[in-house]
Amino acid sequence: MRTARASMARSERARAWPGLSYPEWQPTCEALHLWTQVLGKVRMALTVPVNHWWHVTLRVSTRGLTTGPMPFGDRRYELELDLVDHRLVATSSDGAQRGFPLRAMSVAAFLASTLQALRRLGATPAIGTMPQEVPAPVPFERDDRRRPYDPGAAGRFGRALHSVDRAFEAFRGRFTGKSSPSHFFWGGFDLACTRFSGRPAPVHPPVPGVPDRVVREAYSHECASVGFWPGAAFSPRPILYAYAYPAPAGFSSARVSPAGAAWDGALGEFVLPWDEVRTAADPHAAILEFAQSAYEAAADLGRWDRAALERPAIEPAPAAADPDRGARPPEQGSEPDFANRPILR
Repeated sequence: MRTARASMARSERARAWPGLSYPEWQPTCEALHLWTQVLGKVRMALTVPVNHWWHVTLRVSTRGLTTGPMPFGDRRYELELDLVDHRLVATSSDGAQRGFPLRAMSVAAFLASTLQALRRLGATPAIGTMPQEVPAPVPFERDDRRRPYDPGAAGRFGRALHSVDRAFEAFRGRFTGKSSPSHFFWGGFDLACTRFSGRPAPVHPPVPGVPDRVVREAYSHECASVGFWPGAAFSPRPILYAYAYPAPAGFSSARVSPAGAAWDGALGEFVLPWDEVRTAADPHAAILEFAQSAYEAAADLGRWDRAALERPAIEPAPAAADPDRGARPPEQGSEPDFANRPILR
């Protein structure tokens, strides 16, 4: 029985922290990159602008990536890229649902099917159709090249997002200052969480392929960010990354952990290879260590008021798993002692 449980634990761990060889899933990754941009453009068209463009990002859901609720008329709508059952699912607040299977298709076909699903639910958003942050962009409606879709590769990416998102949300919970949620940027195709010092930042220099107004709004205030990027053709290694803007003097030579983390001069940020994370004794803890040590380097060298911006970590204790009976409820007294803490206002 003990051997069987150990084998099951290894299997579950491998499933939660999968390998991501970019060359093996590049065609599917490129398709998902452009498909998520379609969802992002709909979200951009329908939601109220929020600082740093946070209103346009996607969020990790239980099944993949979602726009979250978006208003149109007197109802709200949501688009979800389901990487479990491999469907695009459109829902409305009156309970109606439409969708279509994810399979090998062109970006033009994906766009047309997505907008048709929304129309059948009663929403007709007018969206921009030029992709962002991709080489040689082609408007969605004119991109009729059939793109492969590998459900197994997409599912592995979705499970990696779930695991990293959980760590990023735990990291976010340690900060009382201004912080972004853990959210997915469909332009760069990365998941990120960003903390802010509260001070304005100098004007950010231009970024190739990104309008200046977008860059300036994104980096209007001092920040320290951690993210997960699955790789791209020009840099195929999947990584965790961490950077600060503006980077304080000495940041690139700061000590950032765990072992395997290093400064990448070409990218201008600290990186931790995904394979170092997923094969660590505790991958979740490895991400938190990387995020925290990079943040501390940025905050200390940048003279952030850390005492006013941080609080002790509060994470729910995981329930003990019993393969025969499911998860056990937490023992009495194991819950966080909120009674002896000040109420958050």
